[in-house]
Amino acid sequence: MSIDLKDRLALVTGASRGIGYFLALELAKRGAHVIAVARTVGGLEELDDAIQQTGGSATLVPLDLTDMEGIDRLGGSIYERWGQLDILAANAAVLGTISPIGHFEAKTFEKVMNINVTSTWRLIRSVDPLLRKSDAGRAILMSSGVANTARAFWGAYAASKAAVEVMGRSWAEETKNMPLRVNMVNPGATRTAMRAQAMPGEDPESLPSPQSVAEKIVKLADPKLEVTGKLYDVREDRFLDYHLPS
Repeated sequence: MSIDLKDRLALVTGASRGIGYFLALELAKRGAHVIAVARTVGGLEELDDAIQQTGGSATLVPLDLTDMEGIDRLGGSIYERWGQLDILAANAAVLGTISPIGHFEAKTFEKVMNINVTSTWRLIRSVDPLLRKSDAGRAILMSSGVANTARAFWGAYAASKAAVEVMGRSWAEETKNMPLRVNMVNPGATRTAMRAQAMPGEDPESLPSPQSVAEKIVKLADPKLEVTGKLYDVREDRFLDYHLPS
């Protein structure tokens, strides 16, 4: 699929590794200037080198997403420099621990919710006005299959991703008569550090690479995309409808 993102501006969180790294790279390959956000400076610099090798360009933003005021300032900085934003890929998240829901330490539960939910909402709030200024704003919110399966021992992470999906669906409903398109993504089991943390005995070579997953997700940034408010399942390579109340 040929997707032309020339002269478009994309913001990617969690861009220093995993799916975020390769999604940023895929966006840059197709012509977008990438604002790459992550805590790890070394990972961002490696991404910048990879993007430059493809002839693309990036702006690196070392930012811990627990810094809520920093997220607010990011939106303001984008507006001052570029005046709008075309693509948001909200990818950054933490797993927490895999354990019975009643055994979570309060600080672990709060960290999962703070980074996965609150910082995502803060990011949406910061860039929503910028995406509305684009002629084809695109928002990609990373979710997980556990958001809809209530899998045992995944309570905190699953709840956080379910919250992200509901926020995204509400946002899509609010903007469905605008050029902005908002969709969620279930990447499926992927060969990432988070997956290794969750499933330490699993053979990583049995899983799709984050690069192959990112190559599919990038279609959600296409200015020609008409779909909004749906869940894109990477393994099935299709959009799934949510069941709306009658």
